[in-house]
Amino acid sequence: MDAEHFKQPVGAFARKDFPLLQAEMTVEDALRLIRERGVGERIVYFYVVDADEKLSGVLPTRLLLTAPLERKLGEVMNRRVVAIPSTATLLDACDVFILHRFLAFPVVDSNRHVLGIVDIGVFASEVLELEEPERTDEVFESLGFRVSQVRGASPVKAFAYRFPWLLSTIGSGTIGALLAGVYEETLERAIVVSFFLALVLALAESVSIQSMTLTLQALRGTQTGWRWFVLALRREMALAVLLGLACGAVVFGIVWGWRSDLASAGVIGGSVAGSVLIACMAGLVVPAILHAFKWDPKIAAGPVTLGCTDVMTLLLYFSLARWLL
Repeated sequence: MDAEHFKQPVGAFARKDFPLLQAEMTVEDALRLIRERGVGERIVYFYVVDADEKLSGVLPTRLLLTAPLERKLGEVMNRRVVAIPSTATLLDACDVFILHRFLAFPVVDSNRHVLGIVDIGVFASEVLELEEPERTDEVFESLGFRVSQVRGASPVKAFAYRFPWLLSTIGSGTIGALLAGVYEETLERAIVVSFFLALVLALAESVSIQSMTLTLQALRGTQTGWRWFVLALRREMALAVLLGLACGAVVFGIVWGWRSDLASAGVIGGSVAGSVLIACMAGLVVPAILHAFKWDPKIAAGPVTLGCTDVMTLLLYFSLARWLL
């Protein structure tokens, strides 16, 4: 089994032997329909559609069997349904199983019409039971982790694998402490800057983690190259500007309302806007560089991205405070 196998459309592996239930049905009507049409193999969820045959909810079997017979399905179903688009590949479907850990997912078209169901059996037969160990490694690495991680490495091996990348966090923390020492006079002169230091760092780290997570997902399921990177960079910069302006404006209002100090509010709000831009760029660029050099972005990207974000954010924050306060 080669990598091309996992690029096949997920619809080719979807089952059709299942009944679709209408949201206006009562539980009693649904059970009657299920008995008449059968349930096929390994049914653990029943999917509910609206009057236009569009997916609108899901009913776990236990919930259907225990709900009052007179209740309508629209009242008892879970409306938050994770569905796999028909354009997805088998590899994408395996990724969804790992991410959400449900036992089955509906396959839908662009109009949310249910085309089939893929269940955990697809994941088990296509990935977990591969006979060739080297092929298993390839598949799991493409999903974002190695088989040794799944099966559980010894503490010593896990330490050797993860600790070197944590040194970047230690390094960035040390650099942050040195920067604080360099700007000690500024912090003493403008004490309000130190009040919001934790907020600025936490906000930047949150944004960088969000951006990094999306980038890692893209790197697993997309053909990457310069064209992809330029398009992703352009999209991320546009998003970063919007996020930065919004967060900066909110923090500006908080500082100004609390301290009635326009200069401090401008420095802190501007730093927030700049740090969000930095964080978005780091969340995209760092995993992309690691991926380009064939290093493992799944493990390394987190510490390296956060370390870079922290150092650049502190440098921006302290520099603005020194120049303007």
